[in-house]
Amino acid sequence: MPVPSLQDGIDAAGSPINLLWKPDAPPWNPPVVPPEFVGWATEQTAAFRTAALSDLSHHMRDLFIDGPDATRLLSEVSANNYENFAVGQAKQFVPVSAGGQIVQDGILLRNAQTSYTLTGPPASQSWVLFHGEQGTYDVSLRDDPDSELRKGEPVLFRYQVQGPNALALVEKVFGGPLPETKFFHTAPVSLDGRNFRALRHGMAGQAGYEFLGDYKDGDHVHEALLRAGDEFGLVQVGALAYATNGVESGWIPTPTPAIYTDPSLRGYREWLKVFSFEGQKPLYGSFFSPDIEDYYVSPWELGYGRSVAFNHDFIGRDALEAAKHTVGRTKVTLELNRDDVQTVFGSDLDYLLTYGRHRIEAGGKLVGMTFYTAHVDRLRTVLALSLVESASAAAGTQVELVYGSHPGAGTDPDADLGFPRLRATVQPSPYNAFARIDYRRD
Repeated sequence: MPVPSLQDGIDAAGSPINLLWKPDAPPWNPPVVPPEFVGWATEQTAAFRTAALSDLSHHMRDLFIDGPDATRLLSEVSANNYENFAVGQAKQFVPVSAGGQIVQDGILLRNAQTSYTLTGPPASQSWVLFHGEQGTYDVSLRDDPDSELRKGEPVLFRYQVQGPNALALVEKVFGGPLPETKFFHTAPVSLDGRNFRALRHGMAGQAGYEFLGDYKDGDHVHEALLRAGDEFGLVQVGALAYATNGVESGWIPTPTPAIYTDPSLRGYREWLKVFSFEGQKPLYGSFFSPDIEDYYVSPWELGYGRSVAFNHDFIGRDALEAAKHTVGRTKVTLELNRDDVQTVFGSDLDYLLTYGRHRIEAGGKLVGMTFYTAHVDRLRTVLALSLVESASAAAGTQVELVYGSHPGAGTDPDADLGFPRLRATVQPSPYNAFARIDYRRD
């Protein structure tokens, strides 16, 4: 019996929202990596006080795109500028549907003139893989799923080192400073005869590198970082702390792919399996709508405008260009009132993470929704990365976050279900000042 497709799942459920709405879904955490090494709060804080080491080898999907038509394929399915895309550079990959809404972002690294690696949550890789297979492109496409789906070891290791002491630690490991490297660019490095790359990067507004190379060399590199790390206060980061560390840097993870309703994408939905990210990534929270399109988001809303270029034709080009002047929502960080947080969560505050779509209200009116809510221990409160109507986006604006899990179909979307309301103050995104102001200056 053939494996059901995403379209089969939608048809059986009656609608995309019926398929995806899962009120009791647990929060996602990275696979393989232990939940904690020395305690999630200490691990979460290390990137701001000493140095943190995160193993990113297992929770992301890699798609390797090689061949004479690699650039043509990518340029036709994404809004990125490929004319100024240098070898060794990485970019936020921005594919959109015909309606100009985000499919899902990823990180695209140009390895060579006709060679790329696309990394991140799975939906953008599926988008490229489908169009690469269906179109007339002279490319090879090699897919490496995450460690929950893959049989065997990853192709690449990825270790991220960040924090105030990160650069000094790296200098000790390599016997001197690494080559001068711009933000989101890579440099070739070597350690004890093992060759790999160093990507200048950091998730929490701190200086650092992401090292990536052949997985067989990973243990040696990891052990070298740990050995050198003692004097710099290096802390290994477990899955719990890692899953919360993006909320300050302003990255909204896993937005709902805009693929569920467009009739022209029926073939794509029939190609995707129902037991895929697109078929199983749950929606939940106090914001419920029977229309899946109410969960779609624009690259403009996500802050990806700097990655968009209209110097080429691509899927969704006209709609994306038209939407530039009609953006109605702004990405912000909600800083929840500490007293309300304590009242609502109490001892459950020790570790809190949710990707739920929770209602944000001002004066009793719906003005936005959350995407990524996490307890930040050193701040002693909860932050919620959100999209709100532009009229409520100014820093200092007072709003309320309605926290709860709507049961879904059969209950009025606007029903008062007695969910607690937490006072919140709108703050910029990224919340972290370094990430917001200095991150990309070079």
